[in-house]
Amino acid sequence: MTDCLFCDIVAGDVPATKVLETDRALAFRDIAPHAPVHVVVIPKQHFVDTHDIAHADPELLGEVLRAATDVAVQEGLTGGYRILTNTGPDSGQTVFHVHVHVLGGKNLGALAG
Repeated sequence: MTDCLFCDIVAGDVPATKVLETDRALAFRDIAPHAPVHVVVIPKQHFVDTHDIAHADPELLGEVLRAATDVAVQEGLTGGYRILTNTGPDSGQTVFHVHVHVLGGKNLGALAG
């Protein structure tokens, strides 16, 4: 994949503050946080969005979600946290490499029931 910010982070060409790394996933602090804790978790392999990874490699999607929960524990989010993913431009996805946001560290309010 060319011209992908997250692929460049995986390659080490763009710096990021790593929080957790496994063989197939990488977690790093968001550069424009929306909560006291805001970590982005990505697969190291490029997939455009959640739909793509869910159909191509559901096991890897599970690994990304497991890494997200591990980040929440590591960050001490004992009061709860939100895991969020956007799929497609109408959802607000701006980097087209599938990723999940781990948000917490304050009361985030109700998003959905």
